[in-house]
Amino acid sequence: MIGLERIQRWWTQRLLHRHRIPIMIWKRVLDASALVSQLQKSDRHRLRELASLFLHRKAIVGADGLELDEVMRAFIAAEASLLVLNLGLDWYDGWSEIIVYPGAFIAPHRERDEAGVVHEVSRGLSGEAWARGPVVLSWADIDPSTRAQRRKGSNVLLHEFAHKLDFLDGAANGIPPLHVGNTQQEWARDFTRAYANLNSRTQHELNGIDHYATTNPAEFFAVMTELFFEQPKQLHKNYAPIYEELSRFYKQSPLKSC
Repeated sequence: MIGLERIQRWWTQRLLHRHRIPIMIWKRVLDASALVSQLQKSDRHRLRELASLFLHRKAIVGADGLELDEVMRAFIAAEASLLVLNLGLDWYDGWSEIIVYPGAFIAPHRERDEAGVVHEVSRGLSGEAWARGPVVLSWADIDPSTRAQRRKGSNVLLHEFAHKLDFLDGAANGIPPLHVGNTQQEWARDFTRAYANLNSRTQHELNGIDHYATTNPAEFFAVMTELFFEQPKQLHKNYAPIYEELSRFYKQSPLKSC
């Protein structure tokens, strides 16, 4: 086992020597992402390495005429890797591609009406994640240069990669695979209470929380993940138990960076 670990470390360092995100590109990522730049120096260093390995494992491709440059790819890799900074890239195993459209993209879906009839519908989306398939993103909705124009606390990129973690146990149900520090019973209790509370609020009472979180438990988990990283004070104020559950799950505490 020790020998295998040494080989893995050697192989990782060899990959980083060849594929580490260049420092000038990384500096532009720091300028673009407040989430990355506010990390402690040691965490920024680890995230740079993790994002570099992410880029080696995953293909990030443009669609519908979008041309992605090194900075755009590094930015996507960095914010995606932030979720697994203390979990490891193995949490993103089982799929290999991120597809990025210039703007909202049309995705066909099947929906069942109240009479039980299934309809084929298409709608414009800003992001989508498939269980064993790609993550699909709209650059217009993740472009850091336009972040000030979006709802405070919104982060489509974090949202879709949270779904990827949720899918790991086979279904997107708002309960990703839990580890030591989280128990299924406590997680279900805290999330069920918070989800019911949010659903009982009027639009005016949501306090900036995206109403999309009331769609189902999977979307609630993804929106809470957005808030955990983007607006941790707001999440802690509104739903302290959810903040604590996510802090144990992601093994991070963004409040300390505020």
